[in-house]
Amino acid sequence: MNFYLGMDFGTSGARAVVINHQASSMAEIKYPWVDEAGADLATTWETALFTLLGQIPEKLRRNIQAIAINGTSATVLLCDAIGKPVDAPLLYNDGRGSVVLPQLRNIAPLHHNVLSATSSLAKLLWMMQQPTFSQARYFLHQADWLGFLLHGHLGVSDYHNALKLGYDVENLKYPQWLEHLQLPIQLPTVLPPGTPIGKLRPEIASQFNFPGDCLVCAGTTDSIAAFLASGVTSPGEAVTSLGSTLVVKLLSRTRVEDAQYGIYSHRLGNLWLTGGASNTGGAVLKQFFSDAELEKLSSKIDATKASELDYYPLLQPGDRFPVNDPHLPPRLTPRPDDPVEFLHGLLESIARIEARGYELLEQMGADKLTRVYTAGGGAANSKWCGIRERHLNVSVVASMNREAAYGTALLARRGVRR
Repeated sequence: MNFYLGMDFGTSGARAVVINHQASSMAEIKYPWVDEAGADLATTWETALFTLLGQIPEKLRRNIQAIAINGTSATVLLCDAIGKPVDAPLLYNDGRGSVVLPQLRNIAPLHHNVLSATSSLAKLLWMMQQPTFSQARYFLHQADWLGFLLHGHLGVSDYHNALKLGYDVENLKYPQWLEHLQLPIQLPTVLPPGTPIGKLRPEIASQFNFPGDCLVCAGTTDSIAAFLASGVTSPGEAVTSLGSTLVVKLLSRTRVEDAQYGIYSHRLGNLWLTGGASNTGGAVLKQFFSDAELEKLSSKIDATKASELDYYPLLQPGDRFPVNDPHLPPRLTPRPDDPVEFLHGLLESIARIEARGYELLEQMGADKLTRVYTAGGGAANSKWCGIRERHLNVSVVASMNREAAYGTALLARRGVRR
């Protein structure tokens, strides 16, 4: 029997899911991130990648036909001519690119998705000002670099990851305004997600007992992988990923873009995935509560009643959507003595931000929201889903499969079927 491997490098850890030809899950392995202040991020990712490969049951590894990897959107790094990182990667929410926004506004079209402090292009322009840039030859996204470790081809990306670099996903090429920059570095060649790039490097296939003709395919972002796993098929349906951060994706017949609000659209066949990513979410909750406390306290919340607390829950200043402001201050006061009341206020406020996001999408021409599927750890919190349903005024259901790695495995399977 043939199997397909999807790997998810998300905000809370790395995961691998193996599926069969009928898309049934055969194995799931997790590699949680630990608090590694000062750790070499790229080395951490590489360790996770090969640890996960080694933990897949050998009877499955011997028949894996294709592999695809997702990474967090706009997590990027510079590499030298042989693919070695020349400096620390910049994560998805790194706002250092804010200093180049005035320069970028003179280059990019008005309201383009790159006009954000956290966009891939803003990060690249910031990196170009650093001493280590002279050693760099390639600019890659997290999923691009991890894929390179497996197939050995440098400088290849997918059009989901390349969106925030400025790639034109409608015309499938880099736009003229970006080419006119004549950037002194190799931008990735961009392929449709799931396209086979090359065979697994022979030494890796041999080490882990993979087939010699196992293909490594172009990947995607973690939130789109979660969307692919959800089971959404119709315009108007959406997926909210409630992980460390909050990501909304609405399937729409209309493409919507507006950097002023952090809104962008990914191509999905002949339709569009329009939405945005907020820095609010589960990471803020875990700053105050353990998993056990979240479960216990949530059970005491009356989801039918609105909390009067009005927060903007962030770990640090800055948000991307539905308010795109790298300096937006967190708002976490007043804090009541009752932890149930405090948690209720946090959940209510995150739900309010989610609802505002979908409201904006509809105002700008996207299809009207009809149903929301929920992925990520927050999907298991029934009280939170009840609060969100009250704010969204549509049914909120769990995704058919909540693992982004499962969606990426579907992408790998699709790559073989091309």
